[in-house]
Amino acid sequence: MNIPILFEDGEALVIDKPAGLPLETPRRGGPALSDHFETLKLGFHRPPAIVHRLDTDTSGCLLLARNPKALKRFNKAFEDRQVTKRYLGIIAGEVADEGGTITLALSKISSEKQGWRMIPARAGKPSVTHWRRLAVANGNSLLEFSPETGRTHQIRVHAASGLGAPLLGDPLYGARQPYARMMLHAADLAIPREGKDAIAATAPLPREFADLGFAGPGAADG
Repeated sequence: MNIPILFEDGEALVIDKPAGLPLETPRRGGPALSDHFETLKLGFHRPPAIVHRLDTDTSGCLLLARNPKALKRFNKAFEDRQVTKRYLGIIAGEVADEGGTITLALSKISSEKQGWRMIPARAGKPSVTHWRRLAVANGNSLLEFSPETGRTHQIRVHAASGLGAPLLGDPLYGARQPYARMMLHAADLAIPREGKDAIAATAPLPREFADLGFAGPGAADG
């Protein structure tokens, strides 16, 4: 599997993670991003370290640190909310509003039958997502999501419970069929650095988005 590199310097890599590829080897076995760490050394002695998380089905920008000091700095940047992340997602239906902000606190629940998931809960962790409608095509809407916080499954739950429409193909908060993947893509990632140029990367829209009528920047309707 080819792992496109969107940004590279002495302390960071940003890759375009393919949809369907988990970060670590699943309990049932199978391929994972960690299988590619030897290749992603790119001449360095150490394999890169994953800085933040993307769900298995989510494609796009993923930051890797190339040394322990960089990993520590990047972790702090995420904790201090200095990182700018922009996601693109497709939901069913034509969204009438041009944009807004979803503020739903999230909490984790689990059961033997359904496993674990995140739910809106007053006693949960504060979670904020800004969103904007970019385009409508074939009865679906392409939305831009800019999370202010970084909770597990935040965009997925905010779409399903805040907008009332889950992401297409979301097997946990919506329905997988008839889609091969969940339609969520980490399109842009930017991290400021003291004394250095900021890390900035953009991942092109996946083919599955184009198949649904959304093909790159020209899809935006403003």
